[in-house]
Amino acid sequence: MMLTLYGCYRSRASRPLWLLGEIGMGFTHVPVIQAYRLPEHKAPDAPLNSQSPEFLAVNPIGQIPAMVEGDLVLTESLAICLHIARAHGGALGPQGLAEAALMENWALFAATAIEPHSLPILMSQDAGEREAEAAKLARGLARLEAHLAGRDWLLDRFTVADVMVAECVRYGQAHPMMQGYPLVSDWLSRAQARPAFQSMWAARLAEPA
Repeated sequence: MMLTLYGCYRSRASRPLWLLGEIGMGFTHVPVIQAYRLPEHKAPDAPLNSQSPEFLAVNPIGQIPAMVEGDLVLTESLAICLHIARAHGGALGPQGLAEAALMENWALFAATAIEPHSLPILMSQDAGEREAEAAKLARGLARLEAHLAGRDWLLDRFTVADVMVAECVRYGQAHPMMQGYPLVSDWLSRAQARPAFQSMWAARLAEPA
């Protein structure tokens, strides 16, 4: 059965799209854009979006990405990544229960210690808010910096953990604070130099902003 991924590259779908590129597996990509990116009064021929009835039948809360594989439906990007890595990822996925727990831990770390603070750095128009969130992000970056001492990757090889955390750190990577975390910066550069990331990023840049 073919895995189907709903979402656009300019969204959290970038995470599973990067991972799928690393694996090299075939899948069906259904481009779905965020409804808020459309004009307030949508034209009848508006592209498939997160509030389209067809997509709401897949994910009733109207958020992207979503994944369907047989009877399995997942609607959280990090859960999608973990499933793909476990089911199809080979060495990108866990090799035993301990690694599965570590990868889940890094996913939750990305979701709670990194993204809530890195995303406002990218998105907020308020300089004060950006700096306040940067101060909060420092704790997570310090944790990463300490962990990466003597390591190239979060585990003993490149895995889905690196994809998930790197995509959350990316939101804040242009902030000058990153200069204070050279190991994190080097790790992020290594991850983003990988051909699968470069391919995903080129597709993202090709999408309308």
